Amino acid sequence: MPEGHSVQRTANEFNKKFKGKVVRVDSPQGRFSSEAKLIDGRVLKGAKAIGKQLFLNFDNGLTCRVHLGIYGKWRFIDEIEKAMYGQVRARFYNEDFLADLRGPTICEVIDRRAVKDIENRLGPDPTNTDPRGLQKQRFIERVQSSASPIGILLMNQEVISGIGNVYRAEILFRAQISPHLPGKALSVFQIEELWLDSVKLMKVGVATGFMTTREERLKKRTKKADRNYVYKREGQKCLRCEGLVSIELMATRKLYWCPGCQF
Repeated sequence: MPEGHSVQRTANEFNKKFKGKVVRVDSPQGRFSSEAKLIDGRVLKGAKAIGKQLFLNFDNGLTCRVHLGIYGKWRFIDEIEKAMYGQVRARFYNEDFLADLRGPTICEVIDRRAVKDIENRLGPDPTNTDPRGLQKQRFIERVQSSASPIGILLMNQEVISGIGNVYRAEILFRAQISPHLPGKALSVFQIEELWLDSVKLMKVGVATGFMTTREERLKKRTKKADRNYVYKREGQKCLRCEGLVSIELMATRKLYWCPGCQF
């Protein structure tokens, strides 16, 4: 499942190609046809990402909400004649650009009230600007008030939006925090540092498209196997303490961490 940085990149792409312009919308597959008609031919006011959800806001007050889930994918095409037909749930296009959506978990048209309800439910997103620190404070409060392990809280989209398995493992490793530690057992300083590191790492992800978390590799392209400290490195030596990286299941998801230096 895509993590939040990739959804933010999709929002940026929509804003670059379609914002302020009339957008045609249809459904080659047919499953989105009736809802596509509600926004077809309208002006895209802007695209916004919150965690793993994309919101395409149109000038008639309606929004197309997309959650890719496990199988969903976007494909942007600059040459419309190269568009492919078949299992395309939704197609957004104008004279210059085309965006095809395949296999999403959610693709629906909703009104402003529904958008607001979803936004209120979702946790703060590290990829969005936070000049007054309000999102950071929301994250601190939600972690502090919970007895659940921090490894579960970081995957809870109502606590923080956009964090997935890779960033969860890497952020906790960088902070030297055990994923099993209850949220309420962390200090305000520790929770704040988790937020700030999430902002830092996901900003790199938005800029590059890669989930790179090893400090010495943040500013350069590197092969996939060398991008992370613990993710998918089970059984290998820890890059910090030379213990062995462990793998286990936490709430049905694979958890990578080092018992030797995360405590």
